Amino acid sequence: MQLFYSKDISSSGFCTLDAEESRHAVRVLRMREGDTINVTDGMGHLYQCRIVQADDRACTIEPILETTHGVGATHNETSLHLAVAPTKNPARMEWLVEKAVEIGVGEITLLQCDHSERTFLKTDRLERLALSAMKQSLHLTLPPINPAVTLRDFITQALNQTSDKATKLIAHCEADKPRTSIAAALQPSIDAVVLIGPEGDFSEEEIALALDAGFQPVSLGPSRLRTETAALYAVTAFNLINDR
Repeated sequence: MQLFYSKDISSSGFCTLDAEESRHAVRVLRMREGDTINVTDGMGHLYQCRIVQADDRACTIEPILETTHGVGATHNETSLHLAVAPTKNPARMEWLVEKAVEIGVGEITLLQCDHSERTFLKTDRLERLALSAMKQSLHLTLPPINPAVTLRDFITQALNQTSDKATKLIAHCEADKPRTSIAAALQPSIDAVVLIGPEGDFSEEEIALALDAGFQPVSLGPSRLRTETAALYAVTAFNLINDR
């Protein structure tokens, strides 16, 4: 199954794919008028569409069937919000976004922390990687990639915007402080917010701030993990817990 993306598609009326999607459909896959393609709006909907005009710069399509599921396509109502400090090497963050979206993540926010070696990272390339990963893995939801905010601001936002039932976790490396395993802290069918710190870990003040806000301290196992590995560990654990 080939999956295309258009944020403007709806169940009624014609839609034009952007230049990149049009080129892939018409020039690479050699699709023509009358052929059918599968298109998602990135909001959990899947449309079976008929090609009306096979233009490799502006391919016009007409939706003929709408669904929330398709062969191979996934749509998970339980969501993980991953908040992670950008790595010093931006390529590692790009790798993380690609793999996290492939496995399944609801939203990613970049964090500015006391020990961060990088406090700013452009999100445009990360958004393109997320889109590509969504189509590759046949997901129907495109996770937002939010620009960097301070940990304090993120915690305030999480408390205001996240359901009271959501599991809120902070993964830190302070072995002398009480922690539980992330697998034990996560619960099936319950949304989660997970904080992952920078290479130098969260500061003691940041850990205390998160705990005061109701975040549970968790461990990601006995190994010392790189930031991007720790984040992917959390994403994988969440999906394993929710694997149906």
